[in-house]
Amino acid sequence: MGETTAWDARLELTGDGKGLVANAGVVLLCKTADAVGLTERIGEVFGPGRVERICRGAVLVGAASAIAAGARNLSQVERMLAHHTGTFGACGSDSTLWRTLDSVDERVLKRLSRARARSRRTLWRMLAARPGGFPWLQVGGKRLDGWVVVDLDATIVGCHSRKQNATGTYKGGFGHHHLGGWIANTGEALSILPRPGNAGSNTATDHVTVLGEVLAQIPDEGRHSKLPVRIDGAGASHDTIGHLERLSTTRRRVAWTIGWTVTKLEETAIKALPEHVWAPYLDQDGTIAPPIHYGEAHDETGSEYGHVAELTGLAKRPGWPAAMRLIVRRVPIAPRDRAAGKVTALEKATGWKYAITATNIARMQGIPGSGHPQWLDVLHRHHAVVEDHVRASKTTGLGLLPSASWRINTAWVLLTGIARDLDIWTRLLAFNDHPLLAKAEPATMRELVYHLPARLAHHARRKWLRFNRNHPHTHAIATAWHRLQALPAVT
Repeated sequence: MGETTAWDARLELTGDGKGLVANAGVVLLCKTADAVGLTERIGEVFGPGRVERICRGAVLVGAASAIAAGARNLSQVERMLAHHTGTFGACGSDSTLWRTLDSVDERVLKRLSRARARSRRTLWRMLAARPGGFPWLQVGGKRLDGWVVVDLDATIVGCHSRKQNATGTYKGGFGHHHLGGWIANTGEALSILPRPGNAGSNTATDHVTVLGEVLAQIPDEGRHSKLPVRIDGAGASHDTIGHLERLSTTRRRVAWTIGWTVTKLEETAIKALPEHVWAPYLDQDGTIAPPIHYGEAHDETGSEYGHVAELTGLAKRPGWPAAMRLIVRRVPIAPRDRAAGKVTALEKATGWKYAITATNIARMQGIPGSGHPQWLDVLHRHHAVVEDHVRASKTTGLGLLPSASWRINTAWVLLTGIARDLDIWTRLLAFNDHPLLAKAEPATMRELVYHLPARLAHHARRKWLRFNRNHPHTHAIATAWHRLQALPAVT
């Protein structure tokens, strides 16, 4: 009794430390923004202002970097950046950030979007020049060289206080219902349209708006002119599909896959399909998916999990594009669908759960077998990756709007898109060959990189940010910094 451990006896605490920097890894995000020219271009949007004013480009890039590192409101942004006055300079208070966001009207939003597009063009050129080149997707065992895949999806952002345009949502909650467009190749959030909570899931005008903003963000240099667009069932409207059909030009090929509602007409067509036309359901690696029995005997599944067939021509509806194809998929009914009552009379009778994909793809240039129903089904199912991108965006500021003002929140949504881009760009440019950090989740990047402390030292008229030499990722962080410094100057 009464004994103390050795460290209890020797430990002392003082308040005289100096040169310490919390969240030191944030400097990588700001360095990335500088490397692709984003800081300078955002500064040009707002103009120089008076000499004593802080550069608004530094304010917004600093705030976006703090959001990428986990800041959820303006006060947290200010507290996180307060540690970095000695590293990349003052980025202003939360009041300065509030005034900057409040000055972002429709005209400034458009100019900021153009600044992002120009920086994205710079980034994609850098990606093409790095070892391994641009990150082309691998879907269904096929590499989509030359195809930049766009995913559209909506997400609900709940709120617990009265905010402008916060209303009841279709899920019974209260908040906002945003619609966004993401690049599946990289995870970049190209466009997020803030909307009231009661905005419809299948509002064609909103889909058209987001598609226009997405196309404006994609660098069109001949290498990025083949675009598959994937939307869930919310995109199955005449106006949305008609707009997608009109987007293809002599310079740009727009393909699309969209979820399709199974009605009585489609069920009648499914009944008319002979058994021999059903081809085995494929996994994402291109192999036949093994059977899943859910604890019950399903002799009809054979050696496959499910099957895919072409429904085109059997379920014709007037007014839709003549080249539109319908691909039907059947899989065993999951117990949770039975328990929820999400099973139709046809599905009960056959023991299969059905889903249909509409597409205009006859074949994709340079991809053998891309016109086969099996592979088109895999391509559309891969659309599920957008849920990961949405989740990552919501953990990077989008999941909590900081103000009661719609104008401030609209600018904040744009800022969260920039924050998500900076996190992705840093990993693509500086950690692309790291086995863990190259595809790390936002929480992992914060824990292993952005939140690490360091000591700021001055030597030989230079500043040195010294990370703990014993941390397992210090070498990767130092390598990332040197890679960003070695990137060519933006012209």
